[in-house]
Order: sequence, then C-alpha cells, then structure tokens
Amino acid sequence: MALGKILWVDDEIESLQSQIVFLESKGYEVNSMTNGFDAIDYVKDNVVDVVLIDESMPGITGLETLAKIKEMNQQVKVVLITKNETENLMNEAIGSQISDYLIKPVNPNQVLLSLKKIIDNKRLVAEKTTTAYQQQFRNLFMALNSNPDYNEWMEIYRKLVYWELEMEKSDSPEMREVFQTQKQEANTEFFKFISKNYTSWINPKNSVSPVMSHTLFQSKVFPNIEKGVPTFFILLDNLRFDQWKAIQPIFAESFRILEEDTFYSILPTATQYCRNAIFAGLMPLDIEKQFPQQWKNDEEEGGKNLFEEDFFRAQLKRAKKENLKFSYTKVLNHQAGHDLVSNIHNLLNNDINIIVYNFVDMLSHARTEMEVLKELASDETSYRSITTSWFEHSPLHQALKRIADKKINIVLATDHGSVRVKTPCKVIGDKQTTANLRYKHGRNLNYEPKEVLAFRDPKEAGLPTPTVNSSFIFAKEDGFLCYPNNYNYYANYYRNTFQHGGVSMEEMIVPVIKMTSKNA
Repeated sequence: MALGKILWVDDEIESLQSQIVFLESKGYEVNSMTNGFDAIDYVKDNVVDVVLIDESMPGITGLETLAKIKEMNQQVKVVLITKNETENLMNEAIGSQISDYLIKPVNPNQVLLSLKKIIDNKRLVAEKTTTAYQQQFRNLFMALNSNPDYNEWMEIYRKLVYWELEMEKSDSPEMREVFQTQKQEANTEFFKFISKNYTSWINPKNSVSPVMSHTLFQSKVFPNIEKGVPTFFILLDNLRFDQWKAIQPIFAESFRILEEDTFYSILPTATQYCRNAIFAGLMPLDIEKQFPQQWKNDEEEGGKNLFEEDFFRAQLKRAKKENLKFSYTKVLNHQAGHDLVSNIHNLLNNDINIIVYNFVDMLSHARTEMEVLKELASDETSYRSITTSWFEHSPLHQALKRIADKKINIVLATDHGSVRVKTPCKVIGDKQTTANLRYKHGRNLNYEPKEVLAFRDPKEAGLPTPTVNSSFIFAKEDGFLCYPNNYNYYANYYRNTFQHGGVSMEEMIVPVIKMTSKNA
C-alpha cells in the first residue's frame, strides 16, 4: 500500500523523472501532468493526497491551478515549487492555503521531507509523543514519590496536563491507559498531601503557604497594578488548567502572556466559597464574621454570590487601596455578554475592572442535566474542545479584541476547577444534609472514612459551622457522594459527569495568568 498518492505538475516533467523514481522507491505513488488544466481534471476524478505544482507554467499558472484545485477539494494539500522568491508571491501562495513551498532547483530529499511533514506528520508525531512520554514516565513517578511540597505539586500537575494534551496526538490506546493510571495515582497521593497540609496553610500564623483563593488579589493582582494602565481581572468560573491551555492560543493572538501560573482553590471547591473568598480576601469563616447579613450557608435560601462587589470594596479598604477606581461586571447570560462588548471602552477609565464570566460553570452543570451535552462533552478532550469553541465565539473574546490595541494588563483566573467523577461513595445523613456530590455538611453524617477528607470542626478548614455539631466531608479523587436510597439510579446518572467541591488536582490547582497588550 502506497504511503500517499502524489500528483506532480510541471511543464518540464521529463527532467524530473529521476526524482519521481526516487519518491516511488520510498513508497509513494506518483502521477505526473505537464499543465494546470490536466491537473484540475485529474484531481476532479481521482484521490490525491498532495499536489506538487510548478508556479510558472504556460497556459495557467501554478497559483491559478492551486485556486481551482482548492475550489474542488479543500482537503488536498498543495506544495508550490517556484524560482521566484518575491515576498508578494509568497504572501499570495500562503494566503491561498498552500501546505509548503520549495525553491527551484529542488533536490529529491527536499521533496521527500516536505511529503513526510505533510502526509506522515500525524504518525511521526504520535510515535515521538509515545516515546517521549515513556522516557518521562519514570521522572513523573519519582517526583510523585519524593514527598513533593505545594510548589512541586503544581509543577507535577502542569506536567500531567502537558502530557494529557500531547497524548491527543498519539494513537496508542495502551499509552493513554498508562497515562490515565499515572494521573489516578497522582490524585491518590495529592489527596494524602492535602489531608496532611491543608489546615496548616489556612492558619494565619503560618508564613509558609501557597497562594490560595483568599490571598489571590494580594499576591497576584494588587502588585501588578500600574497607574494609568487599566487592569482587567477576568474570572472564568470553573476553568481547569487544561481548559486554559486549550484557549491560550486564542489569547496569544492579541495579548502577550507574561506569566502562566497556578494557585490553590480553597475547600469546598465550589463557587459560593471560592469566589467569595477571592473577592473578600478572607476565608469563609471570616467573611461570615465580618458580613453576617450577606453570608449564606448552603441550606439557606437566596443567592450565595450576590455581594462580591461589596466584599471587594472592603478588601480594597483593608489593603489601603480604596482610592483605586474599579468596576464590577458579572456576565450570567448572552445578553449580559453583548452589553459587555458595547461597554468595554468605557471601562478603560478605571484602575481595575472585574469581569466575572459564568459560561464554563453553566456548561459543566448543563452537561450533567442534558443528554445532548453528555454526548458533546463525554470526556476531558471533548470538554476542552467545547470550551475552546465557546471562547472563540464568545462576547468576552469580542470585547477583549476591541481593546487589544490599548495599553492594558489582564489577570485571568478562576475560582475552582472540576473533575470527571466515576466512583460512587455511600453517605447517610439527616434531612439538613446538603445535596452536593463532591462535598457535604450536616450533623449526623455516616460515611466510609477512607473515602473522604472530613472536618468534624469546620473552623479547622476556615469554614462557618452552619448548625451545631455540623461537620464537612470532601470526596477524594474521582469519587462522588450518593445516598443509599435510589443509590444505583443516582450512581449511574452522575457517573462520568464533571463535578466540583472536593479534593483533586483538577479542582484545586487552577490557573492565574498575567497578560498585557502586545503594543504595550
């Protein structure tokens, strides 16, 4: 079977017979034509992988032939061969979607290399990815078993995300399985690490702790505010680090990425806790103490994130930055997104502009409830793909493109991530027990201690105590918490959905990215 079907079009094709024989000896099937008209007819009726076209031919030029071929079949790859190195011609050729161009005289190895890049690229990349991961596997294994600290854990997770994205290029199901097993082992160790260290991190007397939700502004935003340069703090709700990597190229078109970092989301990794902590600059227990009217626990009625702007104003005051002019915009629906596009230029007069965008969170919840989205986002790869497609066409992207030519700074972050759950864990509780799948609090919780991180005294985790004797439990790895009644129904209904609230690298190690406009 031929490695690929090649059509070579050149009015001096006789002089290229030795090159054609060379390519055939390497396993390619090569047909030849002496003019563009015959080439167009041939492509119309035959399967062709790559067309090699001489640019200067009598009758119809290579570029004109290229345009006609692309009209018929957009998928055919075309390599333009030319004596002419003028920039104008190159621009026109690249604009016409050529896959490569070669300058005459061409030697056989040049042509072979070009064909390998075009036809064999996917296979070669897949093989290289598999080999490279095999070499890295041991390093990751050693890193996991060397008692990593919180910085090393962030590095391990970033490497795992890198390999997860690289594995998309590999067609080896065995290697993907090996990778998934290693990721699972990493989450098992990460759970032990969090169980051991979390309470010490949130102790105000401890000077050695990572950047977390409640210290995000103090550590990553306030130090970067420049007088006269507006800073946009964009919080994309429920954005995992791998989803950031998927949309990074779209941001990079308009903005220069200065720093790509991660921080730790507090527990529970749920919006009402993490996002309020980010804007208040306080742990939930302290928010409840300072704002008893505004703070609402899970079981209380009313919106749980209605006072972020008030919390942020108080944080500015505590940081002695109340003279900073700020705006707060929350986008919960498509209309609010269009309003943001219309109003974005007016925000350039502020020192800080906060934009909270809810799409990714809505996607993860809708995916649980809607069968069509379960099909569209059936795993991590498709979940990333949907996020990329949404962002590319979103009002947020439109709004940012409108001000990309202005001197601005951007800090992009999230409140928490999510994890695809697979393992149901039984929990028994009274009527007051919360309904969340990745964490619960209540008075008489009955659970398997090995399956959760438990805080009998919520204050140890910096959390309010909703009712007397309430305790919190957090699911680990890919577990989700189910009640015994209708257990099998709920276990099957929620299995393989993306949830948040518990302890996993995907939920807790989340992106914070600094960018600036390219003209700055």
